[in-house]
Amino acid sequence: MRRLLPVLIVLLAAARPAAALDRAAVDRLAFGESDEKIAAIGALVAEGDPRAAALLQALGAGELETAGKRVLLVRGDEAVDAVTGEKVSPLPAAREDVIANNRVRAAIATAVAALRLVSPDRATRLAAARELAGGADPAVLSLVRKALEKEADPVIRPLLEQIAASIELKSGAKETRLVAIRTLAQSDNPATRAMLLTLTARNKDGSFVEPDADLRLEAERSLRAVEDRLAWGEWLGLAFAGVSLGSILLLAALGLAITYGLMGVINMAHGELIMVGAYTTYVVQNLFRAHAPGAFDWYLAAAVPAAFIVSALVGMALERGVIRWLYGRPLETLLATWGISLILMQAVRTIFGAQNVQVENPAFMSGGIQALANVVLPWNRIVIIFFAAAVLAAMWLTLTRTRLGLFVRGVTQNRAMAACVGVPTTRVDMLAFGLGSGIAGLAGCALSQIGNVGPDLGQGYIVDSFMVVVFGGVGQLAGTVYAALVLGFANKLLESWSGAVIAKIAVLVFIIVFIQRRPQGLFALRGRAVEA
Repeated sequence: MRRLLPVLIVLLAAARPAAALDRAAVDRLAFGESDEKIAAIGALVAEGDPRAAALLQALGAGELETAGKRVLLVRGDEAVDAVTGEKVSPLPAAREDVIANNRVRAAIATAVAALRLVSPDRATRLAAARELAGGADPAVLSLVRKALEKEADPVIRPLLEQIAASIELKSGAKETRLVAIRTLAQSDNPATRAMLLTLTARNKDGSFVEPDADLRLEAERSLRAVEDRLAWGEWLGLAFAGVSLGSILLLAALGLAITYGLMGVINMAHGELIMVGAYTTYVVQNLFRAHAPGAFDWYLAAAVPAAFIVSALVGMALERGVIRWLYGRPLETLLATWGISLILMQAVRTIFGAQNVQVENPAFMSGGIQALANVVLPWNRIVIIFFAAAVLAAMWLTLTRTRLGLFVRGVTQNRAMAACVGVPTTRVDMLAFGLGSGIAGLAGCALSQIGNVGPDLGQGYIVDSFMVVVFGGVGQLAGTVYAALVLGFANKLLESWSGAVIAKIAVLVFIIVFIQRRPQGLFALRGRAVEA
């Protein structure tokens, strides 16, 4: 809004004296005490003149000044008369700033939002209505009613009705308050619940805050309706959080589903391969910022393949240099990959430093969708959910519809027979490990969009990744998907009841008990390969 101030000042300068603002209200705004300023703000809002927004914003921005008995809007070396809109030249030398304290600034914010209700732009009116739905001053009631008379939008009109009802609830006759309470029953705003709760609350002596029994009874009915609607919003938010966490766990575990689930390699450096993907994204971001700032919002188009390639190369080097000598020796593989994870973390600390680095979201991943008044779905989480689905589909096609996938499945099921029919088993091992490592890099790229990137990033996901793969069933891609979603929902549901720490412990205990009872996981491998 501050950027619009020069335009509004020009409009004021072009206005004629016949269309002047209320001089008495402007004088109280400039020369009065806090209560007088707030009353003047209400009077200006009641006029409904859009030019009042420029005046109030100038006060909030410290650009409203007085010269004798004259009130001026001053910006740089130019000024206009706040009442008439006439340009003042030359600029008076003796001027004093008009001071606005926090109470006045709060009233200004509400008033400017109210004045935006009559804007011709729908998005501006909707944003203003949502802002006022959290609580509006009685002074804006006349403007809200005026906006209601003209508003036909099916989304904005109910919001305006609820704003008017919330104001009428604070004052007026009993019938007016009853109608307001019934109107508020249609609200899904948490502020409405707090407002209705005050009508059903008791004083310290046990008496009701609201003495009228009819109003209390109607408030209780409306409160139940609002709480039911908010409960749906909370469940929707919980479901989205579960799917979001499940998609993150799925991305982190998909690579492990190949290296451990199919190849049987206990790779403790899997978390560090995720970290490599995240730092690759950070490097690509910096390259775009330095050399192609105009295309910065598209840096992920380069970061995604770069993260896959770099992590895959690191994984193939790890397989060729260490793991190829340790197949069939799980304990030695575990210890060796754990040592490699420490080396990778220290290498990152040496190159990038021990502090976390910030990876910025592109513009299209900023903000979110306000599904309900108490539910906002962030764009970065939504994009990651679809990204995880795309990676899963690509991985399934690779394993089931390509020559590499056929070789991988053949080698993992019967290495000796695959070698006998001409499958290059050692090369397949390297490519399969590179594929799993590359998918881990994609997980790191996704994780960089929802938090800071640091040397310890992968440590928070290695245990969860193994839990997902083991719980779903070793070697089962479908089991990995189901396990990720189940654990995501379980974590978020338990967090809402008992907190994050207890939720983690409960899920870990459940996995231990489950594996004791069903070692093969949710989906067991079947066929002659298993029987052999």
